[in-house]
Amino acid sequence: MVTFIHNALKKFDKLTHEQLYEILNSAANELETFREVLASVIKGILVCDKRHTLILTNPHAERLLQIPAWMEGADVVWALISNREMSVFLQETLNMGYRVDDKEFFTEEKGVRRLLSVSVLPLVDRGRITGSLITAEDITEKRMREVKLRQIENLASLTTVAAGVAHEIKNPLGSLSIHVQLIQKLLDQAVKNAAPDSFGDSCSDVSVSYTKFTKHITTVNEEIQRLNKIVVDFLFAIRPMEIFPVKSDINQLIKDVIKFVHYELKSAGIRYKLRITKDIPVVEVDKRYFKQALLNLIKNAIEAMSGRGGLLKISTETNEQEIKIDIHDNGPGIPEQHIARIFEPYFTTKIKGSGLGLTLVFKIIREHSGEIEVSSKEGEGACFTIKLPLPQREGLLLCYADYI
Repeated sequence: MVTFIHNALKKFDKLTHEQLYEILNSAANELETFREVLASVIKGILVCDKRHTLILTNPHAERLLQIPAWMEGADVVWALISNREMSVFLQETLNMGYRVDDKEFFTEEKGVRRLLSVSVLPLVDRGRITGSLITAEDITEKRMREVKLRQIENLASLTTVAAGVAHEIKNPLGSLSIHVQLIQKLLDQAVKNAAPDSFGDSCSDVSVSYTKFTKHITTVNEEIQRLNKIVVDFLFAIRPMEIFPVKSDINQLIKDVIKFVHYELKSAGIRYKLRITKDIPVVEVDKRYFKQALLNLIKNAIEAMSGRGGLLKISTETNEQEIKIDIHDNGPGIPEQHIARIFEPYFTTKIKGSGLGLTLVFKIIREHSGEIEVSSKEGEGACFTIKLPLPQREGLLLCYADYI
């Protein structure tokens, strides 16, 4: 069409009114098609001239990059970008004439944090740079899928040699625990059977030594128990999980877990607030495992707010597709660089953490065909969201079957 118009312009003086009308009408239709294509593309598109002024964009770009009202050719493109980091990047890249693919930037839209991928491509016509093409794509969901896939792969990789190694560790730990207990009993019995005057002047020294000895044995026993718990959790994480779902009231399960940790919350100076949706649909879950997942998340929140008090908020809501459970604390939050790894086995920021607590939660929720996500800002706490799918209603399935 462009070639046709150029050829027609060369014969402009010889064209009739009807021919001019036909050419203009065809051009208008083609421009309308072009506009519709731009509006339909799921990527943001911006076109700049060789002076880097914005001459064309589509609605998706204006939304993603939060571009205000603009006039064609009035502003350099980076002056219209509210994100400071992205604005500086575009200014440097365009001025240097570089080509850049998939540069990532975090932005915030209506309080929601998004990840954008921005590319810059010089426009070349017959060997001359005539402008630039900028594309922007929201890759937030894509990146979340990649993270979830990596989490699943990491979890699956634990099922190889690890089970045998864990068993080899667990057996001597059990033996060590038994022998430590026997040593403690023998020591207690020896002190009990000894005559008080047999110690003579060293009675107080023996008493002190006995106290120190007992203290060391207690520490050894505690460490054995801690190691044993790590091994047990590890075995639980890598073994195939056999769940026995029964019809359950999610709201009641949450209340049961809150009742269980009530005194722990109180002693930590933490208040809790439940905002549960009434008449929430009954779903099939394994009560024992699901309570364990809730308990792990709540204990994590307690640890996050430990020593500073705080507020634990738990809410439930539902729609036609799923039940959503939010567990929110107002602790210090999770650093941005840790969020993507938070469910990975053995990843922990705690001094004495095993790094398996959230891995177990992830596994339990996945076994229930659900999803778990985390959102956080440092200094503003963290929120873990569980999503459980609702079974499709029979009527809805019949309608769909009729439709296809």
